[in-house]
Amino acid sequence: MKINKILIASVIVLIIFVDSNLLWGETGIYEYAGERILYLISPLGKSEYRDLGMVDLKGIKVNLVIFRTKILFFDDTEKIYSDLDTLLPLKIERTVSKFLIKEHITEEYDQKKFTITQRKFKGNKIIYEHITKVNGPIHNGITLPFYMRMAEGLEIGWHCTVRIPDEYRIELVSIDEIKIPAGKFQAYHFKSTPDKFELWINKNTPRIPLKIQGKRLFNYALVMKKYGIRNK
Repeated sequence: MKINKILIASVIVLIIFVDSNLLWGETGIYEYAGERILYLISPLGKSEYRDLGMVDLKGIKVNLVIFRTKILFFDDTEKIYSDLDTLLPLKIERTVSKFLIKEHITEEYDQKKFTITQRKFKGNKIIYEHITKVNGPIHNGITLPFYMRMAEGLEIGWHCTVRIPDEYRIELVSIDEIKIPAGKFQAYHFKSTPDKFELWINKNTPRIPLKIQGKRLFNYALVMKKYGIRNK
């Protein structure tokens, strides 16, 4: 069983109570203590992203993001613990509800051995365990668009390779003007190879993921509706 949830993911994101004009302000991406973003999912649903900043995970300081997706009778809440500097995931705790059925899943990332250990629980009992190994650092579909905001030297043709855990080449193909529920923005437009997803990230500071287009079993899009930030 593969752990491939780029943009169920990619997906992201959540309710915000701060004026969206902060997107055009002077707040730097390293000056905030947390974000809340609301994304609408087409054709139906919403995702809420909350960056809670630094927390303790077994004695290590890490970053915590809570990401919740709701589509009809499907509800998926993920706690994503990531390295403070690289945003590479270290551990994910998921609770998935489908109608009256609830599942608990964990994913442990070893960024030195390049493995993911996925476990599914029924109560406190492990009912499924699988280890995936790749040939380099592993990203997460939800935090990947936020990792991309840290990229330097962005010009048309810029590219990088990521694993989630399948390997993708991501290339900056254009700078577009896009209109979404949150407003109209100039955005960096990235495409993946293989052609599985596209990202639009706000060109201005702070660089916020504005739209995520998935191309898998069915096409879907997440578009930002609201954005909020907590300053330090």
